[in-house]
Amino acid sequence: MPRGWLAFELNVLRRLKFASVALPFTIQPHLGAYLKRWNARVLANDPTLTGWTKAVAAIQNNSEVLSDEDVNSVLKDAYVPHHRLQNHALRSWFNETDAWWFDNVRQNIERLASPVARAIALNIGMSVGDYAASFTEETLELRQPLSTAYRRIWSVLPAPVNNGQNNTCQNKSANEFIAENFTDLMFLRLPSAHNQSQRNHLGAEAWREEWLRGGAGFWDDLERTNAGKLGTLIETKSQYLRLIEETLRAAKNIPAWAIAHVEDGFVSTQDIVETVGRVRRVDTIYTKDFSELTGAKAVVITA
Repeated sequence: MPRGWLAFELNVLRRLKFASVALPFTIQPHLGAYLKRWNARVLANDPTLTGWTKAVAAIQNNSEVLSDEDVNSVLKDAYVPHHRLQNHALRSWFNETDAWWFDNVRQNIERLASPVARAIALNIGMSVGDYAASFTEETLELRQPLSTAYRRIWSVLPAPVNNGQNNTCQNKSANEFIAENFTDLMFLRLPSAHNQSQRNHLGAEAWREEWLRGGAGFWDDLERTNAGKLGTLIETKSQYLRLIEETLRAAKNIPAWAIAHVEDGFVSTQDIVETVGRVRRVDTIYTKDFSELTGAKAVVITA
């Protein structure tokens, strides 16, 4: 998410009064982590393990950090090959040496004492994967060893924000999460509509989910479990709008909504406004044009 996008969303939220907020889709934790600075209790969710893991590290975590000993444990024998890879899917994304590093590090992380510590360590590992993928054949000689990159990323992690609240993170469908939680505000960042499988939609980022889950054999079951829910495969605009309406009806117990939409040509702001209006009266529509940077317009609808 561009920084200007986050600033726009925060500017809208400053106009609303709330002490707690539910985030049904949290593929990136930046907004939730910032709202902790306002002393709001943040309840975050994401259907992917990637989003959930990042949220635990940045939102649920109020005070925990990785120690030198933790990092040494994570990186112990990281490059040492064993009889065979535990996660063969890594070879679809990385060369053999890097695949062994990610395989060993993933197993080492499981030995850390707390779930939050594991989430922090996994989050750093995902950043290392992004670092490794950023090099081409022409620039590969500039790349540092992955263990060195891991330590450098760990050394510059911002300190966790302690807002004195019991912030929670879940890994469920958006509707299930909404139905189980009661907050002052729901900030619903609408997932983009797509007509691809989840793996293909995630593209180059699908490796994170396969690394976290230990393989690639889960995709078909994941598609079946999430079929017909917001955030999954969409065939038509009417289907997408119907799924949004179903999610909003599940959130009728939450008194205030802020719904973030990216107008990219598939669904118009008016389509979203009419869908929201069928469930609750729309209060205000805020827009910010990022077309020069991203070719899209950011919209936040309050209701």
